[in-house]
Order: sequence, then C-alpha cells, then structure tokens
Amino acid sequence: MSIQWFPGHMVSARKKAAETMERIDMIIEVLDARVPAAGSNPVITELRLHRQRPCLKILNKADLADPAVTTAWLNFYNEQKRIKAVALSCKKPGDVAKIPGLCEMLAPHRDNRLKPLRMMIMGIPNVGKSTLINALLKRRVAAVGDEPAVTKNQQGFDLNERMMLIDTPGLMWPKIEYDSDGLMLAASHAVGRNAIIDEEVASFLGDILLVHYPNLLETRYGFSVEGLDGVGIIGAVAKRRGYLLKGGVPDLEKAALMLLQDYRTGALGRISLETPQSRHIMLTEHAFIKAREQASNIISSCE
Repeated sequence: MSIQWFPGHMVSARKKAAETMERIDMIIEVLDARVPAAGSNPVITELRLHRQRPCLKILNKADLADPAVTTAWLNFYNEQKRIKAVALSCKKPGDVAKIPGLCEMLAPHRDNRLKPLRMMIMGIPNVGKSTLINALLKRRVAAVGDEPAVTKNQQGFDLNERMMLIDTPGLMWPKIEYDSDGLMLAASHAVGRNAIIDEEVASFLGDILLVHYPNLLETRYGFSVEGLDGVGIIGAVAKRRGYLLKGGVPDLEKAALMLLQDYRTGALGRISLETPQSRHIMLTEHAFIKAREQASNIISSCE
C-alpha cells in the first residue's frame, strides 16, 4: 500500500517556510520518537542545509517509545554535525524547560536583546509542535488537536527578550518514497484518514509488533500470537473484544481502529517502529533494488 498525503495548504506552507528560513538562526525539528527517521521531512532537511542552519531535533512522545531504541536514535543524531537531539515529552513542563538552553548552545552568537535568537519550529503534522509552543510560552496560543494539520499558518511569538519563536504548519512532502514510511506515519496518526485504509495500516503494524513486541500484544489482549500474522492479529482482537457483525463475522474495521488507537495512546506499551539499524537495512535494500532495476533497463535498451 502506497500512502501519499499532501493537502493543498502545504504548498504555500512550504514556500513560506523557505522564505522564513532566510531570517531565522536555527531550526527546532519536532519528531515522533517512535518513527523519527520516517517522520523527518526531507524538505526541512534540504531547506536547513541550504541555509546552513543548526538543528535541535526533539524526539517528542518519548514516553510512548521504546527507551532502548530512543537511546540508539539519540546516539545516531548526536554524532552528526550541527545537530543536537533530545528525547522528551512536550506535555511535561520540566522537559520543555530544557529547550531554550539547548537552543542557546547551538546558536551562541545570538545572546542579547539587540540580536534575539530566532527559532523556527518545524515538523510533520501531529507530532506536537503546537503543544510545544504552548508549553514554552506557558499559555495557550497555538491550536492543539489529535488530528493532523490543525495549524495552517505561520505564527510568531516572543519567548523572552532574547528569544523569538516561529510556529509553522505541519509539513509533509509531495511524495513519500518508501511505502514502509507511509505506513509507519499512518499508524502513528501523522497522515489524514482520507489517505489510508485502516485495516491495511493495522495489519502492517501488527506484523511489526509480532516481530518486536509479541509479549505486549499477548498482555494487552489476552490471546496467544503463535501462528498469527498482521491480519490474524486484527481478527483475534475482534473476537477477543467481541467486535462482531451480523452472523458472528469479525468486525475487522473496528478491531483495526482499536489496535491503532492502543498503539497511538501507549495502551499497548512503549513501542518504536524503527531503529537506526532497521533504517539502514531498509535503505540499503531499496538502493540495491533500484540499482538492479536500472541495470536491467540498460541491458534491455541495448538488446
């Protein structure tokens, strides 16, 4: 299943972000700690590198992610130049209070009232950007909702006399190159429901959980996962929870939504859908397949 989601307002949001990038000092990129690489918009990286801006990567929702995997991601990002990564929950004031100091470390040349530190908060939809803004300012100024694409326009705020924040709409990219990325984003509720089929996304999620977190499935739903695949997990959830249609047929749609909701809210436990290693393997395999296809095309054109 190939998932693509690029609402019309994101075209203008992308253009506006490129213009604003000229006037800011650094980027705060908010990521979902459960899918940090799949959820990192390549457009943001492209704009940031073009303007040579440092970046604070916030792995938000860390309280929902596998802590061991999150540590691996922090090590991965913190080895990169002009990047600082931190894992936290934007809903915890103590975590958010650390952010201004981290930003000052990345842009020490902006340290007075005449040259305030200008920070642009970016990320894909529904990763917690508006929640972060409200927590930093200690008042509700940005709309928050449990649906993608709540914020649709840029907004500027003074954090204090030496710091300014710019909140931006959640920004996807025109084409998601890897199918697994689209499915991970859909499972994590970063994609509008009009672009997905819940049962297919839940089946994908079930397959990952069977490999890495089978015990969490058994603990949550009370059935053995032996011999099941992703589709089988959905059916088992339906039977266990009594989600049945007429004639006792399992209501797979309702069960799929339950599985997705339990993952999204953390009811299943602390789960990460990708690791630096799994990401490397996926990219390597994709590059190999692409190279093989290109070689095949060249041979065909010569025959």
